[in-house]
Amino acid sequence: MLKNNLKYISLFLLLLMIGCAKRGSITGGLKDTIAPVLKMSFPKNFNTNFKGNEIKLVFDENIKLKNLNKQLIISPPMKNEPLILPTTASKFITIKIKDTLQPNTTYSFNFGQSIADNNEGNPFNQFKYVFSTGDYIDSLSIGGTVKDAYEKDVESFVSVMLYEVNDTFKDSIVYKENPRYVTNTLDSLKTFRLENLKAGKYLLVAMKDYNSNNKFNPKKDKIGFHKQFITIPNDTVYNVALFREVPAFKAFKPIQVSGNRLVMGYEGKINQAHLRPKIILKNKNEILSTIVTQLPKKDSLQIWYKPIKADSLALAVAKEKYDINFPFKIKDQKKDTLNITAVQNGVLNFRDRFTLETATPLTGFDNSKIKLVNKANAPVAFTTEYDEFNQKLHFDFQKEPLEKYTVSILPGALTDFFEKSNDSLTYKLTTKSTAEYGNLSVSLQNVKQFPVIVELTNTKGEILATGYSEKNTIIDFNLIEPALYTLRAVYDENKNKEWDSGSYLEKRQAEEVIYFSKEIDVRANWDVNQVFDLSLPYIPEPKKKTDKKNKKL
Repeated sequence: MLKNNLKYISLFLLLLMIGCAKRGSITGGLKDTIAPVLKMSFPKNFNTNFKGNEIKLVFDENIKLKNLNKQLIISPPMKNEPLILPTTASKFITIKIKDTLQPNTTYSFNFGQSIADNNEGNPFNQFKYVFSTGDYIDSLSIGGTVKDAYEKDVESFVSVMLYEVNDTFKDSIVYKENPRYVTNTLDSLKTFRLENLKAGKYLLVAMKDYNSNNKFNPKKDKIGFHKQFITIPNDTVYNVALFREVPAFKAFKPIQVSGNRLVMGYEGKINQAHLRPKIILKNKNEILSTIVTQLPKKDSLQIWYKPIKADSLALAVAKEKYDINFPFKIKDQKKDTLNITAVQNGVLNFRDRFTLETATPLTGFDNSKIKLVNKANAPVAFTTEYDEFNQKLHFDFQKEPLEKYTVSILPGALTDFFEKSNDSLTYKLTTKSTAEYGNLSVSLQNVKQFPVIVELTNTKGEILATGYSEKNTIIDFNLIEPALYTLRAVYDENKNKEWDSGSYLEKRQAEEVIYFSKEIDVRANWDVNQVFDLSLPYIPEPKKKTDKKNKKL
């Protein structure tokens, strides 16, 4: 009997030890990487003749909803957004429809990556619930790519839309109505796919919809479109380029900022002389002498006028059919005075022009009172060019390597709009050796049309050098500073030597921009010969992963 009891006690202790070991092992093991699974839905997914207003989804584990407002795409869009519950972890999702559904229509709820398991956050990628209010599910689809018309990379969360072209269709539909179908590139994709479509004719539009209301706001949103209507079904892969429209010119009420200057904000494009508005400043019926210049880095104009004793003035602004008159009060304020600063300080690169910026616009120039000498004190021939609109005085002269220059501006050489002249000014400049620069020769291939603008930019997209070709396929960028450059080409269709955006209502696409696929490393005392095939699409280089443990050497 004792032996039997001891045997049972030993067996009990062994089982207890095994049980303890099993309980302890729960805290370890492999990490859960499995996404949630939909076990069932009421009504079932892809059901037809849908009549209700509530949908219930049941999962195999507790799930949570993340960024539902960005990730969930309902197509066709509903005027009244459905209520989706709960907002806390649960095995269930309930969708309460608060809109009147269209008859004989296939609806799609694409949850993107918003559904994830509660513990590890594994997403249920691109889960889609589909139903039809008619007898069948529409099953046609189209796909394509989205890019930015000017920037190297397109933004995330671009909406791609189809508007049905029928007897009531108007181009203004993108401003006023919801699309028939919509999808989204989400946060990582540059491709799109629209599914569960019915056969028909459509307008294809892509939109960076900052208001998230499925309507085009030209002052804020970017838009892209396929110029011709598309017909479904087809197997075409569509490519859509996004651009921000340039608004029509509009002026805002001027503000007096000093005793001799007004600042007037504006919308539109006025960077070239023929695009600028006509501006007239009046004191009652007397037209006052003015100079109009650009306020640096702002969409504003400066209207310079000579001090006058008056209580009020009026500013008339006209451009093509646009015409407006601004009456306003003026006060006695401190006046702007002549001040001159050099853009370059010390080193002058070979590709740069020595430039002076003036705080007030200049009207008088006496080059006989300006001297430019080298380190041997020998005179150097020069010419000047004044950009009144930007208030910059440029000096052109032959620069030699490893040379020192002195620019001496005697009193009275420069006179501004208010008849004030400069005091004595002296600027010291030096040049580097040519070996401290690099040369880049770009060979264009498969150019489909001329002229072509070729630009070198830095990683921020700032233009550092520009070439323009009306027939040549070799563009040389000599004596450029050592750096990593981005290379892009622009087909200058209207031959104005700059990139132009598009217009949705005019059915005009933005001018085409092609990026070279890699950064170009130009080093000191190097000659780089680079072939640029304009027929090849830009493919972004994969981002390099950073080892956080070893990123500091």
